[in-house]
Amino acid sequence: MLRISVIGTGYLGATHAAGMAELGFEVLGVDNNPAKAAALSAGQVPFHEPGLPELLAGHVAGGRLRFGTSLVEAAEFADVHFLCVGTPPGVNGAADLSQLYSALEGLVPHLTRNCLIVGKSTVPVGTAEALTARIAELAPEGISVDLAWNPEFLREGHAVYDTLHPNRLVFGVTTPDAEWALRQVYATPIAAGSPVVITNMPTAELIKVSANAFLATKISFINAMAELCDLTGADVTLLADALGHDDRIGRKFLGAGLGYGGGCLPKDVRALIARATELGAGESVEFLRDIDAINLRRRERVVEETLALLGGGHRPSGRVGVLGAAFKPLSDDVRDSPALDVARRLHAAGVDVTVFDPAATVPARAVAPQLVFAATAAAALHEADVVLHLTEWREFRELDPAFLRTVARGRVLIDARNTLDPEPWLAAGWDFRAMGRLVESRAASAPRVAPVVTAYPKPPVVPRQLAAPSPLTRLRARVRRTA
Repeated sequence: MLRISVIGTGYLGATHAAGMAELGFEVLGVDNNPAKAAALSAGQVPFHEPGLPELLAGHVAGGRLRFGTSLVEAAEFADVHFLCVGTPPGVNGAADLSQLYSALEGLVPHLTRNCLIVGKSTVPVGTAEALTARIAELAPEGISVDLAWNPEFLREGHAVYDTLHPNRLVFGVTTPDAEWALRQVYATPIAAGSPVVITNMPTAELIKVSANAFLATKISFINAMAELCDLTGADVTLLADALGHDDRIGRKFLGAGLGYGGGCLPKDVRALIARATELGAGESVEFLRDIDAINLRRRERVVEETLALLGGGHRPSGRVGVLGAAFKPLSDDVRDSPALDVARRLHAAGVDVTVFDPAATVPARAVAPQLVFAATAAAALHEADVVLHLTEWREFRELDPAFLRTVARGRVLIDARNTLDPEPWLAAGWDFRAMGRLVESRAASAPRVAPVVTAYPKPPVVPRQLAAPSPLTRLRARVRRTA
């Protein structure tokens, strides 16, 4: 059986390494951070991902999965090397590929046998071509090295399932041997029905960023509709439900609210714009700048509404309780988190902000030490004048509005994720507000636009004696004559 190395053990790499071990392979994970490698070797996952700690710890204990810091060891050990290093945003949003080149240059000169290197990192189109040339320069004489691209499509919070049951597998390859090796690696999910797309490497590189750009477009579209709903008294949730019944559109990613964040969608949209501009096709993706702007404006609207509720002015006074810091539930990822961004903006405006998140307190405190973090939702809402629901954790849907009404000082709740049930909050006396969503507490005061009335011309009156008889009239006459 093939042996696998995974270079880079961040969110993607650690999950992929554990998944490969679960599929039956002997796996070596390599990271240049000794502390991270040591923690993983002890079966400890340094981030929140449901199901991963148990999977990783089980295979470390069983000996199928181990971690280290040596690329030389990886070069001697594996037949297939997965590159899972980060490609963070650099200048003008372009992807920074320095970690990718560093990993490649540390691995290839030490290879001892023919092998396949597989890129999983999200990269600008054209990266694989440049890496192929670099491999040719670095590979030892007599060693054949293939390069393939196999983009990841993991959803944070569901990454273990997505690794073991991918909804599609993309193989960007240039040789039959590379395709064969990838089919061996993914034999189990392929046998279970995961579709395989075989393509060249530029297409494989573009598929991942295109998918994220499309999802970002869908989210920003429904949020633009939410703004119109706010202005007209329409309800964006019902609008999205109706759109979702159209099979060409679908309901997924039509949840209006605070917008997208995290380490993928914002980064990939901006990186695609930057790469298209480099290639002279910037005008073709100009609309993506608007998508990004719409997304950021959602955060601004929540900040503006909150400040207005607190009296406005240059130094508004009051206390805000924030529910959520992670960019999405089931994750502790706070990269480009809309929730944390709103909290920081309010703090910068002079508002007293207290935040609670079920999983993301530690990473949130590391990047936003100026904020106060509470140990419970009730503590975050203590004496709050306004409550903001900014991350759609299930725990927040299970809160007791009546109890929280006794904890908070004010009674205004802004559901910026449109996932709370308004009824119990309204029944408990809360002024429940949402993003583009019509609820009872705001129905009476919601602005309306004048209905559009079109004066259609009246149809001409046809004299009865000139009107052609209907088929039913002719049938009745025929029956009477027959009778």
